[in-house]
Amino acid sequence: MAERKPISSWLTDMDGVLIHEGTPIPGADAFIKRLRDSGLPFLVLTNNSIYTARDLHARLKRMGLDVPVENIWTSALATAQFLDDQRPGGTAYVIGEAGLTTALHDIGYVLTDHDPDYVVLGETRTYSFEALTKAIRLINAGARFICTNPDETGPSAEGPLPATGSVAALITKATGKDPYFAGKPNPLMMRTGLNAIGAHSETSAMIGDRMDTDVLAGLEAGMQTFLVLTGLTSVADIDRYPYGPSHVVESIADLVDLIDLPDQVDQGKQAEQAEQAEQADSR
Repeated sequence: MAERKPISSWLTDMDGVLIHEGTPIPGADAFIKRLRDSGLPFLVLTNNSIYTARDLHARLKRMGLDVPVENIWTSALATAQFLDDQRPGGTAYVIGEAGLTTALHDIGYVLTDHDPDYVVLGETRTYSFEALTKAIRLINAGARFICTNPDETGPSAEGPLPATGSVAALITKATGKDPYFAGKPNPLMMRTGLNAIGAHSETSAMIGDRMDTDVLAGLEAGMQTFLVLTGLTSVADIDRYPYGPSHVVESIADLVDLIDLPDQVDQGKQAEQAEQAEQADSR
């Protein structure tokens, strides 16, 4: 296997990696601080489309994790970016919360139930029969079906909750139309995120706790992948998949020292330049 280039940008999932049921995972604060001190580009990602990046910034800060708004990338933002690229200034009927509706408003979309270009399904804790019926009829009438993410369940203190993917399956069953999923494991979410921070997949790493979303998305986007065991995947689960992560670690705490600080980056560049000069002299 060809040797990978040093990691110069980081993407990390949020739930199961940095936090678990509203509590920071040990080492998450040190990881975020080290990233900010390093000056390296980074993003915290989530498939949850309920909250805006500003909401998530505030929620994380209350837990002791200071992640700037511009370093948060959600499936709602990825969906909005996709729609803006596909049909700028379009219209959509939306089932979702502020994270999704705000993202669509911000790109200039009009939210309507009158002959929309798209039906966009996101996460909410209040799916209504009336809204789902309207979505089904609009899709049958020709609206394109978009979904923020394919997650079938989500975590809660009481146990798993039905999530966007489960509701999308209901709509698909009623319409015969499959949605386009913008969030993980679609590498689109990773690539648009990398573009947002000016990073390249060849020198980027993705950290996640799920093989079927985080690791798969990172792999298909061409990044190194780190699987942490503080979320939904155990070591025994890994062999169930036909692909594997680049690295497996116990938790985010094990990755803190992999982040190069500015003086280490400068030393690395100097060493690389010295090696190149030595090779040139020997020719």
